[in-house]
Amino acid sequence: MKDPINEEIHKYRAEHARKFKFDLTAICEDLREQSRNLKVVRLPPKRIVPKKKNRVRP
Repeated sequence: MKDPINEEIHKYRAEHARKFKFDLTAICEDLREQSRNLKVVRLPPKRIVPKKKNRVRP
């Protein structure tokens, strides 16, 4: 069973690698350059409220 999303990702990766003649250093540098312009969003942590246990009194 072929997944069209995975197929598209593999196709993009192959084209990207071909663009840099499969030079891993050049590929990584290009990806780093692309990610430099991305804004990182940091959200505050979600607090976990412990559930109250039903206690049986003796």
